[in-house]
Amino acid sequence: MNLIIETPRLILRPFEKSDAEELFDMDKNPNVHKYLWLKPVESIDEVYASIEMVQKQYEERGIGRFSTILKETGELIGWTGIKFVNDHVENGNTNFYDYGYRLNEKFWNKGFASEATKAWFDHGFNEMKIETMHAYTHAENGASNHVLEKYGMQFMEEYTAEDGINWKWWQMKNPFL
Repeated sequence: MNLIIETPRLILRPFEKSDAEELFDMDKNPNVHKYLWLKPVESIDEVYASIEMVQKQYEERGIGRFSTILKETGELIGWTGIKFVNDHVENGNTNFYDYGYRLNEKFWNKGFASEATKAWFDHGFNEMKIETMHAYTHAENGASNHVLEKYGMQFMEEYTAEDGINWKWWQMKNPFL
């Protein structure tokens, strides 16, 4: 996959196996998983498996989550991006485009999620011509809920997943179609 997206401070590029150590550092942190099923990764092998799964999504769908790199230092700060969800049902839906992100804790509250979100929405709606973008967030994750609302996502409903966790379901229609 050759797609690279740049913002003023970030480079968004496909996952590489060499990202595993920095992704592991992020995903083993319980604070990062506070709103993500409370299941931090325990071994780097889990990260390698995730990288392979995402790379398969690139091949099958031409899109997936991307490593998000800080231009100034070259550090991987997390991942952001659009994926096509066809491997499970979420809030009664499957076969939809989903926007999501996860950042390492030391990069929270610096505007990186907002910057990446704007870039991905521009790409998804202008380049990919996605008709409707979805997202789902933990109901109590105020920061992520704020980012989605700030960039035009509409809160549709709150739902309870099979595991008893309350989530918010978001949607945005392509404003250019």
